[in-house]
Amino acid sequence: MNIEAPTRPPITTLEELQLRKDALQQEIVKDETKIRTMWNNLFHRPDMLTSSSPSKRLSSFVSTSAGIIDGAILGWKLYRKFKKK
Repeated sequence: MNIEAPTRPPITTLEELQLRKDALQQEIVKDETKIRTMWNNLFHRPDMLTSSSPSKRLSSFVSTSAGIIDGAILGWKLYRKFKKK
């Protein structure tokens, strides 16, 4: 399975080099914006959830609390299982 990179014509002038550099810079900026957007969508709450009804906030709080308690119980069980005697 031999995958070859596409070949580009050699750069012979400073103008060609500058054009290539500008094109690469634009691609980098576009990729950076895409990554930033994906990161924000992954790790930040949407604004519409922060201003939801009180029942949804309470439900979210109970769910989060249950997850924290479950994690603490699991941690305690693992600690007791693997602690040195």
